[in-house]
Amino acid sequence: MMPHKKVNGFQLFHDEIGEGSPILFHHGYTSSHDTWLNKIAPQLSDTFRCIVMDSRGAGDSEHTIDGYTIEQYVEDVIGLADSLGLEKFTFLGHSMGGGIGMQLAINHPERLEKLILVAPIPSGGTTPPAELTAVAKAMKERQRQLRNDPDRRDKMIQERQKMQIRETSIQDIENSVDRALSISEGHFEQSIETMEQFNVTNQLGNIVTPTLMISGAADVLAKANMEDLQRLPNATIHVFSRVGHSPHNDVPEEFAKVVNDFLEHGVVNPETMQNRALESLAE
Repeated sequence: MMPHKKVNGFQLFHDEIGEGSPILFHHGYTSSHDTWLNKIAPQLSDTFRCIVMDSRGAGDSEHTIDGYTIEQYVEDVIGLADSLGLEKFTFLGHSMGGGIGMQLAINHPERLEKLILVAPIPSGGTTPPAELTAVAKAMKERQRQLRNDPDRRDKMIQERQKMQIRETSIQDIENSVDRALSISEGHFEQSIETMEQFNVTNQLGNIVTPTLMISGAADVLAKANMEDLQRLPNATIHVFSRVGHSPHNDVPEEFAKVVNDFLEHGVVNPETMQNRALESLAE
């Protein structure tokens, strides 16, 4: 039987491996827990308790009628953490999951040990930046066309194959397409809307949780990620070369090493190094 918990009125899927300090992994818009459980969590499970989840309407969680907003996704994360007895935890979220992480750190900072944002949606939403508007609209329309196309699975597989930067198995591509096609209508339509309306830019300066941003140099969101990094007062970044929107899929071994390093050493940036220098001079 698949592990589910009743959270905020719906059946939420979760799974976990490993022991130690908890990391709660959240997937992106059309993805699922598979993206973490198959390749990333096993590399971290010797040291950490790796908990993966599916948002409402995605993966193996219940398809609810409503609740597809960043704010509700945050409360679903908190609901799962409460049900697992997690007083504090590290949150790692990809893309839309990164936006959830930002909002989580704003709404519930006391629950977070550390925050890892993987190619997160921009803090000002997915369409307001001028350079993203045309791309976002085109992608949104293309996704809607494919969802209603009788040959959608084959076409999506072909398109994803063409977009691969690093070598990826056909099985992984097929699995990701199947997960994308399985999300509920509510999740498909309303999650896009909540990402477009997302706007926490003016609140990023309040996030003092130690934060790591991971970005791909070939990702269309890379520039927006760098701009958001400058707004975070306690953050650092790792940018992978020749990597797109899903660093954990493109370079899973390297990705896990970066996560592990951050969880061990925390934020190391010019400000922290300057503080070390000042402390050394004062001795």
